[in-house]
Amino acid sequence: MRRDAALTVTLVVFCQGFNMLSIGGIALFLPLIREDLRISFTQAGMLSAAATFSYALCQIPGGYLADRFGPKRIFFIGILGSTLLSINFGMLESYHAALANQVVSGVFRALIFAPGLTLVASWFPPDRRATAMGVYVIGGVSGNILLSLVGPFLVGYYGWRPPFIAFAVLGVFAAFVYLALGKEKVASGPNHPVAMLDAFKLFRYPIMWVCAAIQFVRFGVTTSFNFWLPSLLVTDRGLSLRDAGLITALGFALSGPSNAMGGYVSDRLKNPPLVIGASLAALACTSALLVVVDSIPLLVAVVALNAVFVQFYFGPLFHVPVEVLGVRVAGTSAGFSNMFANIGALTFAYALGVVKDTSGAFKWGFIGTSAICVVGVALAVLLSRMRAQALSRSDGSR
Repeated sequence: MRRDAALTVTLVVFCQGFNMLSIGGIALFLPLIREDLRISFTQAGMLSAAATFSYALCQIPGGYLADRFGPKRIFFIGILGSTLLSINFGMLESYHAALANQVVSGVFRALIFAPGLTLVASWFPPDRRATAMGVYVIGGVSGNILLSLVGPFLVGYYGWRPPFIAFAVLGVFAAFVYLALGKEKVASGPNHPVAMLDAFKLFRYPIMWVCAAIQFVRFGVTTSFNFWLPSLLVTDRGLSLRDAGLITALGFALSGPSNAMGGYVSDRLKNPPLVIGASLAALACTSALLVVVDSIPLLVAVVALNAVFVQFYFGPLFHVPVEVLGVRVAGTSAGFSNMFANIGALTFAYALGVVKDTSGAFKWGFIGTSAICVVGVALAVLLSRMRAQALSRSDGSR
């Protein structure tokens, strides 16, 4: 059992890493993609927004399919479809074709998140679920670290297309390795069917709406940082793509361990809202400082601090609905939460592109991101009260 758990979790993280090599490549290579496709910052933001829109809409169906048919096969379909579309993206020559590609890509990416999160969490004991959800993200972060370090050097020799396609081909290979060797825990699979109606019942719970609002803030802030940071460093600060890649790699290197660490701290304290609120308070400061500090060494320090907290509360935030509503709807609740998270990502990705085109700088976009984080802190306080009430009612009914 332990061997199956270790192998499956490793393979899921492995696949996530190769998938993020392709997804992260669009953000890192964006300055070159913009020149190649002859598009504005607003149109570049639409590439992210298009994928995020379809990704968000398919979150609940993706979570439902994982709960209904088992997460292993759904995760495989998502990884395979997403990486094949990345190969196609690297061959496209027009903006409209790239936009269509990203819309379809978002559908397959939706079959990765909730199924993968459910699959990893199913192999951990109940009191380690927040930690498990943090571990799940490590693969994506590791892929982004490798991309940020290696990508700029490869681009110098081959341009952006060959490395982008090569990363996607590796992702296809990883998908089939996972299909052959990965295992699925019976308790998380089709022996526990969930009706599609259960997904829509989640809209009746006020605590789910508060979690959804925080998720909107969480991934909006994450997208602002991940998608636009290389462009901010190159266009606003005048750094080379290679230097921007090194700084971005530093950020991902720090956010990787912080995912698992945030889940661990939450499990130890048994207080997810505290971890969520503290992380958002830190992000309110760093989001503003990103566009305020002048010194490059100080900017690197701010990027590092921002990277620590940008995903520190990922596991705790996804754990609260499962903690309150139960593991039976783990995939569906993850899909519900991530749908709103990606609506936030869509909004922020597009808005920052518009702000850059309108004002000529990213400053006011990141100042607005900082203000939204303050709202997130207030929502975390409300979540703490609602969670305490829900858990006390649950204990009283036993």
